[in-house]
Amino acid sequence: MLPPTAPDLLNRHRKTLVNPTVHIHPKITPIYQTSVFKFEDLNELELYFGEPGSRYLYSRNGNPNSDELATAITQLEGGAGAVATGSGMAAIFAAIMAYCQAGDHVLCAADIYGGSSALLSQELGRLGITVSYVPFADLTTNLAAHAQPRTRLLLCETISNPLLRVVDLRAAAEAAHALGLKLVVDNTFASPVLTRPLDLGADLVMHSVTKYLAGHSDVTAGTVVARTPEDAARLRQIGTLFGLTLSPMESWLAVRGLKTLRLRMEAHSRNAQAVAELLAGHAAVGEVFYPGLPGHPQHELAAGQGAGSFGGMVSFRLADDTTEAVSRFMRASQRFPFAPSLAGVDSSLSYPAGTSHRSLTEEQRQELGITAGLVRLSVGIEPVEELLADLQQALAEK
Repeated sequence: MLPPTAPDLLNRHRKTLVNPTVHIHPKITPIYQTSVFKFEDLNELELYFGEPGSRYLYSRNGNPNSDELATAITQLEGGAGAVATGSGMAAIFAAIMAYCQAGDHVLCAADIYGGSSALLSQELGRLGITVSYVPFADLTTNLAAHAQPRTRLLLCETISNPLLRVVDLRAAAEAAHALGLKLVVDNTFASPVLTRPLDLGADLVMHSVTKYLAGHSDVTAGTVVARTPEDAARLRQIGTLFGLTLSPMESWLAVRGLKTLRLRMEAHSRNAQAVAELLAGHAAVGEVFYPGLPGHPQHELAAGQGAGSFGGMVSFRLADDTTEAVSRFMRASQRFPFAPSLAGVDSSLSYPAGTSHRSLTEEQRQELGITAGLVRLSVGIEPVEELLADLQQALAEK
């Protein structure tokens, strides 16, 4: 008789662990770390295809953990359904593919994350999808001047990266819909705690879940939420067929992060407000970009659209607008390490000209206001007095 194989031993061990007489009621959803699911027979397989959502087949098609995350974010955003993706970039791609095909045209806010513009300009062109960039002032007042016969959607950010301009989403939705376009909003900087774009007329809202939703710098994920069930079904189809869907472990971690989202956003916003006020009064700082400052051009809009809080991102331009000055500031800071991401519980800083917007030409960066001395801070939830003291000493470095 042949000795049992490793799979045989594992199956026997599994049967000793799975006792049908024991009822297990976990407080949180377990991690379904499996790529496939079993069926008793062909009848059960047919139920999977005949009753969507009643069974699981293959984790690329759906998994309890990724579905839990998508459902939770759908509820936070007030949508009809969502797909959880492997990154924020995958979410943007899914959102565009939901509405576009070869020959179509996309309008995109000029002031947007550099990775988004690189995807639109460098990669989607190979698929026959073209893009035009719309100046901030034209998003709501002169959108028709940029549209073409096959324009399908307008893409913008609730709070722009990195200059923190705030888009009037209700007006943008009205302008887009008047032209027969869909409005897709990247809500990463605001989160649904501050703004819910679907309530203001957006058709799709996406997030880099990596940032505030997960919140602890240990997950790479994204999501797109739809206002209608039809668009939600289309997003899930795209996620499955393009292989964009999120793994069980990453989904579980992101759900864990969501549980403290409101508390974290309140702390991020309080600390960022104090940081922005300090920077605004410092002689070494030439300009501060934060919607919570009364002098910000969209302060009143942000207050009304953002539930009275303004988020954890602050950008500023050093009075000495040079890379050398930025390097001195980076070396001197102890509480704001240089890291090309944002929104973790720990503070960090980034350099848009050299990281997020590196793919743009120097001329494009200058046109947007992304100069050599521009620094973007992701303000964490540490004791605010420690952050302020660190900024004071770092700005004093000559």
